[in-house]
Order: sequence, then C-alpha cells, then structure tokens
Amino acid sequence: MKTLFVLLGPTAVGKTTLALELAERIGSPIINADSRQIYRDLRIGTAAPTAEQLARVQHYFVGTLAVTDYYSAARYETEALQLIERLFRDHEQLLLTGGSMLYIDAVCNGIDDIPTISTDVREHLRERLQDEGLERLCEELRLLDPEYYAQADLHNTRRIVHALEVCYQSGRTFTSFRTATHKQRPFRIVKLGLRREREEIFARINSRVDQMMADGLLEEARTLLPHRDENALNTVGYKEMFQVLDGTWELPFAVERMKKNTRVYAKKQMTWFARDPEIQWFHPDEPKLTNTLLNL
Repeated sequence: MKTLFVLLGPTAVGKTTLALELAERIGSPIINADSRQIYRDLRIGTAAPTAEQLARVQHYFVGTLAVTDYYSAARYETEALQLIERLFRDHEQLLLTGGSMLYIDAVCNGIDDIPTISTDVREHLRERLQDEGLERLCEELRLLDPEYYAQADLHNTRRIVHALEVCYQSGRTFTSFRTATHKQRPFRIVKLGLRREREEIFARINSRVDQMMADGLLEEARTLLPHRDENALNTVGYKEMFQVLDGTWELPFAVERMKKNTRVYAKKQMTWFARDPEIQWFHPDEPKLTNTLLNL
C-alpha cells in the first residue's frame, strides 16, 4: 500500500538531518510542512534548507512564495494532496516533514472547509486593525460570533482577525465552519515523532538562534522591513529584529527574547503533538534509526 511517512517534532529537534537520510533511503523527495519555509525571502530566520541540502534531495513547498502572497492551511491541504497523488504514481513511499501543526493535520486529517478570503476583505480588516485596534475588533466578533468569542484567545490578533474575515467573506459565523471532521486518505500514514529532553531542546534552540544571528538575521530582517505587516512575518525572529530596527530594543535583549519566544513555541509544539496517539516517538540519535523507521 502507498505509504506517507510524516516526520515531525518541535523546532531544533533534528528533523532536517534525519529527513535527508530517510528520503534518500526510500528514494523520495521531501514534502515540506513548515508554514514559514514556504516563503523564499525568509531563509535565515526559518532555518530553511541550504542550497546543498536542496541539491541533495528534491524539496517541495520551500521558497516558492513571496512574503506578500496569501497562503493558508486550507490551500496547503489542497496543493499538498494534489502533489502527493501525483508523486505516488512513481513512488511507493513518500516523506513529509515539518513542525507546523496545522499543516500536518491538514494533510493527515483534513481541516474544515474555511472559505478563501478575498484580498478586499483582508485589506479591509487589516486597515481596521491599524485604525481601531484589537479591542474594537474583539467587540465586533462578540456580536457576530458570540460562540467563538467565548472560547477565543482575545490576545491572539491573527485568530481574531481571521475569524472576522470568515464572517465577512461568507456571511456566516466562523463557528459554523468548525466541524472537526476527520477525512480519510487513500494511502497509509505513518507518523514518526522526534523528541529530546526539554533541556536539550532548549539548548539547541539557543545555539540555533546564535547561529542565525551570525548568519545575518538582522540584515535579512532589514530587507523585509517594508513588509513587516504581512502575515508571513508575524513570526518569532523577525518580530524581535524589527524591534531592534525600530530602536525599541537593544540587540542583546532582542536575541534573548527571541530565544525565549522560540522555547515557548517549542513547548506548544510538544503539547500539540503529545495529544496524538498515532505518533511513534524516537530520539534522533538512536542508533540505526533510519533502519527502524523503514521497518514500520
């Protein structure tokens, strides 16, 4: 039966190295499931595959979009499944890897059929956020979709704005689209989780941030400053560097805050993945791990 291996885990756990080895062993390209590596101008801040790694194994969904392009987990589900169907014509086994929880769930389980948001609606809500502030938008969400308002994180700007976008676009409540229906896939899915002790993950995150700074993250952020309000840049690393470029934070403070925020994100990833009983867990340094995985 056609098999999709899904290699997942928190940031800095060591997915990239093992993914390359596993992809070469099964003769598969790598299907990326990182929601930020899909943007081509975020190379350093997303720890995107290097030119050498891209030459070693063919990658999909890496560096294909501009930061101004709109993208969503729903679009990823559609495009990734189309790609998987096409690749299965020539492969018995495929590898998908990444740490974006929603993107992985979109492929494995499907996500709700949220309507595509038009440019006009997105721009309208963006302008209102800038002019009126988040509190005013939260109050409107309370009126339009009280059920979602009651359970939403009212400090999460992206989610509040998206819920309102759906209300505006569809004329329905955001809640009405959230059915959580599990979709069956016509192929076998094997989820392989990588994990390390929390202290080890945190130390690797700190080292990765230091390496990003040495590689020129601040200068990369400087080139992206005109696009800072794009959703693609609403992410750890760039947000802290923008504070430095604004003169709000000193660089050493921003670097430490970036490390802390990345550690917080890693904890969220670990909590999310821990709820999935289908994941089989391994330490990345386990001897002959690729052999173990291929025998599953």
